[in-house]
Amino acid sequence: MTIIEPPKQEPNIGEPEAALTPPEAETRGETENASTLPEAENEGVAQASAEPRGKFSVFSSVQTILAYAFLMATLFTLFSPDNLFSGQMIDRLFEAWQANPTLVAPISTPLPSQPSNRIGIVSGHWKNDSGAICENGLTEEQVNLTIASLVQQYLTDEGFQVDLLQEFDPRLSQYQAIVLLSIHADTCEYINDTATGFKVAAALDSAYPENANRLTNCLIDRYAKVTGLAYKNYTTADMTSYHAFGEVNTETTAAIIETGYLNLDQQILTQEPEKIAQGIVDGLLCYIRNENVDIPQQTTP
Repeated sequence: MTIIEPPKQEPNIGEPEAALTPPEAETRGETENASTLPEAENEGVAQASAEPRGKFSVFSSVQTILAYAFLMATLFTLFSPDNLFSGQMIDRLFEAWQANPTLVAPISTPLPSQPSNRIGIVSGHWKNDSGAICENGLTEEQVNLTIASLVQQYLTDEGFQVDLLQEFDPRLSQYQAIVLLSIHADTCEYINDTATGFKVAAALDSAYPENANRLTNCLIDRYAKVTGLAYKNYTTADMTSYHAFGEVNTETTAAIIETGYLNLDQQILTQEPEKIAQGIVDGLLCYIRNENVDIPQQTTP
C-alpha cells in the first residue's frame, strides 16, 4: 500500500512573526530540543518511511519478469519445430493477436489473385433474347449455351478458372482475364450453297492489338482443323463492333466467333457440339500457350 503524504504548508512571507508569550516560548523551546535528537534516530525514521517504496518497486519488477516469461513461453510454443512452417502456426498467431493485439503484430491480408488463370466465355444471347430462330423451333441461344457450357467444362479440366457469362452480364464491366470469347452462330435462313463455315473477329482497340491478332489466328487455325468447317473472312458490324469489346478492361484480349450457319451447318452444330467446343478450346489454348499457327486459306461467303 502506498502512503501519500499531505503537502507542507509554507509560512506567509512578509508577515511579521508575532511576539511569543512566555508559555509559547517554553513550548517553542521544547520543540527545538526535540529536533536535536541523535541523527541515528532520524535515519531510522527515514528508513522506516522509505521501506514501503522499496516493497512496491520489487513487486513491480516481479510482475514485469512474469509477463515477459509468459510471452517468451507463448512464442516458444508457437514456433515449435512441428508447426514452424505449417498453417497451424499462422492460425495460432492470429488467435493470439485477437486475444491481445498488443502482443503480436496483425497478419497482413493477402492481395487478391491476379487474372492469370481466368477465362471468360460469353454465351451469345443467353438471358437476353433467343437470337436467330429456325423453322424447327431451334434457337441460337440454345445452340450457343450448349457449346459454351462444354467449352467451360473442357477448360476447367485444363486447370483454368472459367466464367460462363450472359450476353449482357454485369460482370463484363472492366472484366479482366487472359482472354474473353463470345460464342454465337449465324443465321437460320438459307442464303446460297456456299453459306457454310465460321467467322472470327477480335477487339482491335485493346491495349495489345498484336495479341488480338494472334488470338484470331489461333482460333481460325485450330477450329478449322478440328471441325472441318471453312473460315469466312467476311464479318459483320455486329461482330467488329461487338458491345462487350467496349465493356471489358483494355488489358483483356477479346474476340467473337460465329461457329457456323444454323441452316447448312445445323447438323454439326446440334449433333456434334463436343467437336465444336473442342475446336474452340484448342484455339484458346493455342493462344494462351503461344503455340505455332498455320494461317488457313480464307474463303468468301
